[in-house]
Amino acid sequence: MSKIAFIYPGQGAQVPGMGQDFYEKSSLSRAVFDQGSEAVNLDLKKLCFEKNDFLDKTEYTQVAMVTACLAMTRAVEAMGLHADMTAGLSLGEYCAIAAAEGMCDLDAIRTVRSRGIFMEHAAPEGTGAMSAVLGLDGDVIEKVLEGRSGVSVANYNCPGQIVITGEKAAVEEAGAALKEAGARRVLPLKVSGPFHSPMMKPAGEELAKVFASVSMNPLKIPYVANINAEVVTDCSQIENLLVQQVSGSVRWQQSVETMIREGVDIFVEIGPGKTLTGFLRKINKNVKSYHIGTWEEALAVCEELKTE
Repeated sequence: MSKIAFIYPGQGAQVPGMGQDFYEKSSLSRAVFDQGSEAVNLDLKKLCFEKNDFLDKTEYTQVAMVTACLAMTRAVEAMGLHADMTAGLSLGEYCAIAAAEGMCDLDAIRTVRSRGIFMEHAAPEGTGAMSAVLGLDGDVIEKVLEGRSGVSVANYNCPGQIVITGEKAAVEEAGAALKEAGARRVLPLKVSGPFHSPMMKPAGEELAKVFASVSMNPLKIPYVANINAEVVTDCSQIENLLVQQVSGSVRWQQSVETMIREGVDIFVEIGPGKTLTGFLRKINKNVKSYHIGTWEEALAVCEELKTE
């Protein structure tokens, strides 16, 4: 019996127009956008559907991505496709938790609106940086970073692609050392802050205060957490895992490997872009992967896979 996982992309996958066809064709998707807009006092349709100067700004990107991905998810479920497990990369973890019913959609949308603001302002502009390290194993990168202050691993994306984060000078120096150690390329990323580094701890502290007014619900299905790549079945763990996640490493490759060990053999990436599908091919070529970013893709994938 096949096991299906819904997986959700993180910040950076956003594109103008995301979710618009779902909004036009599904009342459930419409409800996510309309109620979400009301909850955060933002026109999320305008933010997601039209070209604008806000979509790529962290404080707006996060709420836009989560709203669009959850709107797609509710339509996909109504088409008869359901997950046995979920996971999301960084920001996508909020979608994974909502899809697993650990948090209601509106709480997820409200929380990431705050998270985006906190992360945008946690480190003064220009003080932090992130770089993608290509063509070097994680253990080699960890050895090079060992003993260096101000730089750490942000994301273990897939074999040969790991992201480092931290103080600008420390990231640049580490990048030079990693090239010497054999990295094929070290690419500075265009980001507004050193995400998933200890410099984000103030954002995590603020986020913890927001969670005081968010109710976590029993999980209908398990999800895999970024911070430790472990299966979560107890909703009382969610808050702490998400607070840690802001300033800790995203173990995406390890999360996918956990899901495969748990019997997942079909992965459905829900959201704009095919970033996770690309990572998946490098992690394990034997599992099936599908992508849903448009209404047409939803119809085709659900027709092939639907579970009830």
